[in-house]
Amino acid sequence: MKEFLVVLTTTVPEGTDPAEVDRRRAAESVRARELAATGHLFRLWRPVGELRSVGVWRADDEADLREKVLGTLPLWPWMTAEITALQPHPNDPGPTGLTA
Repeated sequence: MKEFLVVLTTTVPEGTDPAEVDRRRAAESVRARELAATGHLFRLWRPVGELRSVGVWRADDEADLREKVLGTLPLWPWMTAEITALQPHPNDPGPTGLTA
């Protein structure tokens, strides 16, 4: 699998029922755990004071990442994603688990 740096910003549409937002957020937590267990979600951070997430995700390619990984997130319809493909750096101090 390839690694991708992904910045996700969620914007809840105006007028959305708060109960629907709560339901999707709870389901998002469950789905994130599932994606981590399968190796697709490697790391995830939230910048201090911001309502976006920054993570390292794994998939076969960007199309697979969008369709079969991120596209399965319950909040995906409300998200925008900035995706950057990553490759190992020769000065990386730790193993990535990937082969070049």
